[in-house]
Order: sequence, then structure tokens, then C-alpha cells
Amino acid sequence: MKHKKSGKQFFENFASKASKAVGSSYAFISALSIVILWAVCGPFFDFSETWQLIINTGTTIITFLMVFLIQKSQNKDSLAIQLKLNELVASSNKSSNRLVDIESMTEEEMITVQKYYQKLSELSEKEKTLQTSHSIEEAEENHEDKNPPSRKPAERKPTTAKKTTAVSKKEPASKNTKKTRQ
Repeated sequence: MKHKKSGKQFFENFASKASKAVGSSYAFISALSIVILWAVCGPFFDFSETWQLIINTGTTIITFLMVFLIQKSQNKDSLAIQLKLNELVASSNKSSNRLVDIESMTEEEMITVQKYYQKLSELSEKEKTLQTSHSIEEAEENHEDKNPPSRKPAERKPTTAKKTTAVSKKEPASKNTKKTRQ
């Protein structure tokens, strides 16, 4: 089983490096140079079917392989983004933990959640000004909630990968409640 993991890891590394390489300016310039070289060679080969077949076959094979390579990279990037968003949702006491695994919901369930946010948006549009829902005072309160006055930012202990607090428990929303980090 260890052999399979190393094979997967090899492909992960290869896919990542290859995606970065083929997405570079050098790769584009190289591909453009090959096409120009192919076009310049046309008169020497009398623009024959073999001459056309060379570029058609080459581009088809490269395109076919690149589809899978790009999809692999996109899957990994998408998963990383989902995990980061899940961490943000899970870390906020005011957000709904139901959104952590939203990608596995049915389309109908997602439409229900979307209606909730549309209603929230409509309610915020009824406010007179932008400052009503987003004020400097609100930003300062949020900052104080995250950085209690008893600790200065430089005095913070380094966090570990293992969290000791339960994410699913919600504290009652109150302006007077100050949260402290472990």
C-alpha cells in the first residue's frame, strides 16, 4: 500500500509542476514557435497532407493529455479553497455550520439557502446608508472580540494544528460577551 501512496504522490507532484510549466509564458512562446516553424516548413513539404497531419496529430495528443492534467490541478485547487472556506465558516460563532458541507447538498437544498441570503440582501438594501450595516465601530468591536485587551498581539502563543474547542457549540450573541482564544 505504501507503493500506491508514493505513486499518487509522484503524480500529484508531476501534475502540479506540469500545470505551472504549461501555464507559463515560456510554454506559450514555445507553442507559438512550433506553430510558426510548422507554417514556415509548409512550402518545403508542398503543404502536403502529411505536413498537415503532423500539426493536427501533435496538437490533438497534447490537448487530450492537458485536459486531464488541468482537471487534476483544478480538483486539488477546488478542494483547497473548499477547506479554507469551511475553516472560515466553522471558526465564526455567528455563521451557520450547515454551510461547512454545502457542496454535498442537493440543488434544491442549495436553492433554499440561496433564498435565505437573497432575503438577507433585500433587508440590507432597505438600510438608509452603507454605514448602517458596516461601520467603523462595528469593525473595532469585531477586532476587540478577536483580540482581547488582556493580551497584546505580540504576546500570543503559537497555535497548534489541533484545536481544543468544539466548533459546533454556539455562544449566545451578545455585545458584552468577549471571546478568548485558547
